[in-house]
Amino acid sequence: MNSQASAPGKAILFGEHAVVYGVPAIAIPLSSIRARAYCKDTAHPLTVIAEDLPRPAVTIGAENFDRSDPLALTAALTMEHLNAWNLAGEIRIRSDIPIASGLGSGAAVSAALGRAIARMHNSDIPDCELSKIVFEVEKLHHGTPSGIDNTVVVHEKPVYFVKDEAIEFIRIVEPLHIILADTGIASLTRDAVADVRSLYEREPAHTAKQFDEIGAIANDARVCIETGAIARLGELMTANHHLLRSLYVSSAELDKLVDAALIGGALGAKMSGGGRGGNVIALVNDRSANCVKDALIKAGTKVLLETIAG
Repeated sequence: MNSQASAPGKAILFGEHAVVYGVPAIAIPLSSIRARAYCKDTAHPLTVIAEDLPRPAVTIGAENFDRSDPLALTAALTMEHLNAWNLAGEIRIRSDIPIASGLGSGAAVSAALGRAIARMHNSDIPDCELSKIVFEVEKLHHGTPSGIDNTVVVHEKPVYFVKDEAIEFIRIVEPLHIILADTGIASLTRDAVADVRSLYEREPAHTAKQFDEIGAIANDARVCIETGAIARLGELMTANHHLLRSLYVSSAELDKLVDAALIGGALGAKMSGGGRGGNVIALVNDRSANCVKDALIKAGTKVLLETIAG
């Protein structure tokens, strides 16, 4: 059997970090960047090869895997779900999603791998079950994940997400013209999440107030998305960035790109994801897109992705 499976990247529009504490968040899939898993029949026990990941190859067996390795854990949990421990073959993973940049690389790789294993077993795995598997693997990446990455990546739909509540998919009425700018700095989300938790423990009242403000912005943003109020949506993105700065998860490089995007004419801009590095997401229109891209390049962005959501 030669087949493939894939999963998209993602961007958080609103609510990162605060979402861990039950505050609403909004995320969208980035279907133009993907992780892909290619299946190939062999006579050997299942081997997963991912040449662009830090640990490129693992061989899986019922008693032969390392649960601290994301590839191995994804494969093991999927095989356990399918009762398919005797699979043979090779799965080769390719991804054009930057690693450690807040774009859902880890969740996308896990989702693509899970789907590929199901196909090798001539089975289907429902999105809700695959999302649970990816969530378990996300704990290796993020420590205490909210569940938003696995949800938006597996279902590949925009989501309004509240931890431990039913998923709500949202409709984008007016397409969102988005530019992503990469600082070129890799950052581990789990470290930033841990630092926010420490801040919350030291200053619970002040930090909770910031979380509430982020949640209010996310609720306003949902209304904007579902009514097409794009200009107001941009203002809310910028406001969300300022609150994330107050949680100390931004950085000088991120702030520089946000400022550059706004000076270039973006409707709004903010960091997206764990912070301390990674990406800035800017909302533009057709008139401002080129000026914003030029401003970001002059500000030193390393990678530029332009996409339409919705």
